[in-house]
Parts: sequence; structure tokens; C-alpha cells
Amino acid sequence: QLQLVESGGRSVKSGGSLRLSCLASSDTSEDFVLGWFRQSPGKEREGVACVSIDAGYITYADSVKGRFTILRDNAKNAVYLRMNSLKPEDTATYYCAAERRLFKGSCGLVAGRYDYFGRGTQVTVFA
Repeated sequence: QLQLVESGGRSVKSGGSLRLSCLASSDTSEDFVLGWFRQSPGKEREGVACVSIDAGYITYADSVKGRFTILRDNAKNAVYLRMNSLKPEDTATYYCAAERRLFKGSCGLVAGRYDYFGRGTQVTVFA
């Protein structure tokens, strides 16, 4: 059973930056797409960014394009989310996720396709 542990969430002023980290309990370098999702109260879980197993394909939600950057480090079984120019609407609990996939060159932002989620880390952006 793969376990994912997020860290790095905190309160930050609008316009500020944060880096979220996620560490996996076992090797994800060969079989797992890695992604970040977020959810705020009363809303559905939203895909934010994902990176393919070979790190050659990355996609972002339109709402974060140009502001967020996802990066995976297969040597550390880790994935990071760098968030710049944060807005109050980015306030949410952010979840790391892993999807077992045969094809190494793509990823998607459909939560139902992911096999594992972490417990989340809270990001609050105040005006």
C-alpha cells in the first residue's frame, strides 16, 4: 500500500509563494503518475497539476497555468508543487496523488483515476 505524505501548507498573503512537498513510502519512479489536487469546503476535488512517469508530460488546470509548477524527483520518490502569485481563491486543502499506469508518457487530472491520495496540507491565502 503506497502512502503519500504532504507538507508545506500554511497561511500566506495574496501574491506570495509556497512550495508543497509530497513524499511516497515506496518507489514511484517506474509505475506511478504523480499529481496534485485541491479541495475547498463545499466544492469538488479539483485537479491542479500532474506529471507523467517519465516526467516528459505535464499538465495544469487552467486556473493555475503560469503560476504553479510541478516537479517530480524520482530519486527521492517525491513530487513538489511550486505556487507563485497566490490568490485567495487558491485557498484549499492540497492533496498529493498517485496513479498506477502502464504508459509512461502521459497523465491526467481526473481524481477517480488515481489510486492513492495523501491526507492533505492546508493552504490559506489571505488578502
